[in-house]
Amino acid sequence: MTTIEKSILIKAPVKQVFSYLGEPEHLPEIWPSMVEVKDVKVLPKGGHRYQWIYKMAGMRFEGESETVEFEPDRHLVTRATGQIPATFDYSFKAENGYTRLEVKTEYEIPKTLLGKLAEPFVLKLNEREADTVLANLKDRVET
Repeated sequence: MTTIEKSILIKAPVKQVFSYLGEPEHLPEIWPSMVEVKDVKVLPKGGHRYQWIYKMAGMRFEGESETVEFEPDRHLVTRATGQIPATFDYSFKAENGYTRLEVKTEYEIPKTLLGKLAEPFVLKLNEREADTVLANLKDRVET
């Protein structure tokens, strides 16, 4: 498993940031490699289950994600299964009129990708992608 940890300060209330990020349909708007999110189902305990199509280093991958922890305006954990197993752990905290979003992502690099590319390249690519997702989220909810 590979881990990426990021944090960002967003000039918006926690409720707004949580609400935006908690809707899977928004992911392709902020995540450049997220090609499609479909078959979104609301879960009784909060959160969603959905199918996704993702591109990493030019290769297409598919899977399903499900919210496994849901604390409104505080904490959200989504687990992905399929071709890229991953866990996304989001913590939301109010901070002087801003929202501090902390994200911990644990994922497996698909073996089909490692056969074509060196692991350091894929790791660097994914680090940049994580920064881009957070910057895009910030731009979306601050405007």
